[in-house]
Amino acid sequence: MTVHHLNEILLIGAAVLLVAVVAVRLASRSGLPTLLVYLGIGVVIGQDGLFGFTFDNVQLTQVLGYAALVVILAEGGLGTKWHEIRPVVPAAAVLSTVGLLVSVFITGTAAHYLVGLDWRQALIIGAVVSSTDAAAVFSVLRNVSLPQRVTGVLEAESGFNDAPVVILVVAFSAAGPVEHWYELIGEIALELAIGAAIGIAVGWIGAYALKRVALPASGLYPIAVLAIAVGAYALGALVHGSGFLAVYVASLVLGNARLPHRPATRGFAEGLGWVAQIGLFVLLGLLVTPHELGDDIIPAIVIGLFLTIVARPASVVVSLRPFGIPWRDQALMSWAGLRGAVPIVLATIPMVAGVDDSRRIFNIVFVLVIVYTLVQGPTLPWVARHLHLEEGDDSGAADLGIESAPLERLQGHLLSVAIPQRSRMHGVEVDELRLPHGAAVTLVVRAGASFVPLPTTVLQRGDELLVVTTDPVRDAAEDRLRAVGRGGKLAGWLGDV
Repeated sequence: MTVHHLNEILLIGAAVLLVAVVAVRLASRSGLPTLLVYLGIGVVIGQDGLFGFTFDNVQLTQVLGYAALVVILAEGGLGTKWHEIRPVVPAAAVLSTVGLLVSVFITGTAAHYLVGLDWRQALIIGAVVSSTDAAAVFSVLRNVSLPQRVTGVLEAESGFNDAPVVILVVAFSAAGPVEHWYELIGEIALELAIGAAIGIAVGWIGAYALKRVALPASGLYPIAVLAIAVGAYALGALVHGSGFLAVYVASLVLGNARLPHRPATRGFAEGLGWVAQIGLFVLLGLLVTPHELGDDIIPAIVIGLFLTIVARPASVVVSLRPFGIPWRDQALMSWAGLRGAVPIVLATIPMVAGVDDSRRIFNIVFVLVIVYTLVQGPTLPWVARHLHLEEGDDSGAADLGIESAPLERLQGHLLSVAIPQRSRMHGVEVDELRLPHGAAVTLVVRAGASFVPLPTTVLQRGDELLVVTTDPVRDAAEDRLRAVGRGGKLAGWLGDV
């Protein structure tokens, strides 16, 4: 590769990114899922499109796809609130393991008997399409007002289920049949346990270090956080654990650890997540050959229909019934089993392994994802409304945006607190915050002007506060601020701490 080639690649890459960014705006207005726009860009560039660019490197696609999924899972973990998913983690864990196995074998049976695929190909397709896609779930659910118990299960499931699915697809794609199913299930359990342990350990150690070391520039914190998350994936994979579960768990720990410059870290991770999604979907669009899809459209629709109306609901009912989750929640979660990049990336595994008719598997999965994303994504708000599960904007007090910057030499922290429109801190006097000894509101920014507040200063929506705290009371001060934001001046007296 020469410098000239590099210049051409950079120009094309920049143009694709700009078109994709504009396409996000258009897709958000029309309700069209963005993943379809990105796939369409890849198809237009590809060999059957306007530019006729030929790309058929399946192994490179798989490697880059894994890398993109690591970034997407890291961004999802950093943005997931632990207090929202903590009550539903057991249910999500069962849904992403037991429910996944139920869906795999029901879908595989349908693919075998209804479409005529042999058992190996049928089970591979069943495993590939039974996983919900983290990118699709995170992007769609954050734009739909649903109860926390529903979004918590779906977000946790999408973060957890990539790991067992990868193990199943690799096992089904290996040469020779799976002789002992209990060994496969034991291997899945072991890899998940190793991945979870590494994710917790790496996330905790990383958070402990970042909260106590003042880096010379705020821009280094997002880089450090992403490096720790990616390191968790690599370490988990190298010790034969689940790297995908490790990166999600580590990011979940980091994202809820009240790290310095947390909003900047979230913005950086979100930007990288968008780049990963754009690059991944465009690459997958390049890999597909549209003129080869004709014979696989009907099989894909049949398998997808059985997956959507039989396999997914059965897996949800079997997994969540013991937890007493209402039937309306189960119905919505059945419909919200969104597919995206993950199934298409996983469909490259049998191609790399040389499985018979692996190209047909890839084509069926590609068509299935396209068709049912068009059906399920735009209709999810409609289903939520008819199940009476969509919540209004005033369903609860908005959480405070708090950014922390360590003051290493002064052994303290500077908290920047933004009061959102739906915060119950509106109308509270500074003295009524009852911050712990060692913490004080030093500055208020209101309507572009700043002033030093008095104890009787009444806080308003849209205010930004600067709170200085000493090291020992930093966490207590943030807890108190969030409690007042949720419960108002009586927080603590009413049990909200």
